[in-house]
Amino acid sequence: MNAKLNQTEEFFIDKIAENMSTYGVSTTVGRVLGIIYMNRKPMTLNELSEATGMSKTRMSQAVREMLELNIAEKVFEKGVRRDLYNVEQDYYQTFVSLFTSNWQKAINKNKLFEKKVKTELLLLLEQETLSADDEQKVNDLLKEAKEWVEYYQWLARLVEFFESGEIFNHVPKT
Repeated sequence: MNAKLNQTEEFFIDKIAENMSTYGVSTTVGRVLGIIYMNRKPMTLNELSEATGMSKTRMSQAVREMLELNIAEKVFEKGVRRDLYNVEQDYYQTFVSLFTSNWQKAINKNKLFEKKVKTELLLLLEQETLSADDEQKVNDLLKEAKEWVEYYQWLARLVEFFESGEIFNHVPKT
């Protein structure tokens, strides 16, 4: 391959890795995503290890993270005995996957948090003899928990807005 062309391709890979960090994704994962993307076809862990100069174990960790973020998938290719991994070629869909997977994790964590806090606060109201100030604090925290739930319900609707593709009806792809 032409050296200038190779250098430009490396520039793209570096930019993809840099951009992934703005979404809270490690540069290693971003780099692996960029390498598969620029390869334009699925790659094995061995190929990724060779392309990055990193261990196969590290590539396995990076690919596992990519699978969890829904920015990569394991694919089957007839005649190939090793696992192959591919990435979405559509930048918009990659963004949607990153955005929604991170927020979905936050939504799930916070649902559990709210349930636990609400249960504990209601028990306090039922079982404890509280001072007027403490009872007010408990009620304030219950109100805060209710607002918390409303926010995360809104966020769940926002995630659905992106996942359904409805976002593109309001902010069209160019």
